[in-house]
Amino acid sequence: MSPHIVVFDSGVGGTSVLAHIQKALPSAHYSYIMDNKFLPYGELTKSALNTRIVEVMTQLNIHLGCFDLLVIACNTASTHTLELLRSKLDVPIVGVVPAIKPAAQTSTSKEIGVLATPATISNEYTKRLIGDFANHCDVRLFGSTELVAIAEKYFWQGELCLKQLSRALAEVKLSNIDTLVLGCTHFPIIAPFIKQVINSECTLVDSGAAIARRVKGILGNELSVDTIKKGPLQYYATAPIEQSKLDIKQIDL
Repeated sequence: MSPHIVVFDSGVGGTSVLAHIQKALPSAHYSYIMDNKFLPYGELTKSALNTRIVEVMTQLNIHLGCFDLLVIACNTASTHTLELLRSKLDVPIVGVVPAIKPAAQTSTSKEIGVLATPATISNEYTKRLIGDFANHCDVRLFGSTELVAIAEKYFWQGELCLKQLSRALAEVKLSNIDTLVLGCTHFPIIAPFIKQVINSECTLVDSGAAIARRVKGILGNELSVDTIKKGPLQYYATAPIEQSKLDIKQIDL
């Protein structure tokens, strides 16, 4: 039997991670959960975020049945709550953190930017990543929750205002960086537009492919022999969404 993988985020940002995992493990059974009742997580305090994440995760088995692995496809939730969740749940948990290490390794000028939510930017975990892997670089931090809303609108409606995006990225445009870490899973959804606005020569880096490799490494012995047939995927949301793009079931969490 193929493993059941749960991918979790506050909104649609985690779909950018889901796509990488599905490519690596096409036959797995997937449940994608968006806690849009509390979107965006980047505006919650650490205490409120911890309380909410634990509340949701402790109810998942009731709604989904057993699952084999949980991916917290949200940088804010991962950097704040990963250790707490691992003490509460018995399944393997894979988190998403800003790709600071690969950015520091590949940057030519050693001037890199980290674009994330304010909560991720101010988190001690992010600061430790910089200290451990990028202390030889000039690292500039840019926080935005407006970009989350822009990515959500683009995902659901296919609409994006370049002027609005340009205003949201004003500080990034003025910086002299050659590598930009997309430290929120929402941002790869609009990556081509970000690149267009800031600098066509700037390299954008995210964690999607690395997370997929990690998930595949953990579940390597549980994979179905049939790796060609695409496994089922069901989307869930904690609040109503007026859209026709996806088949989404609402669950009360």
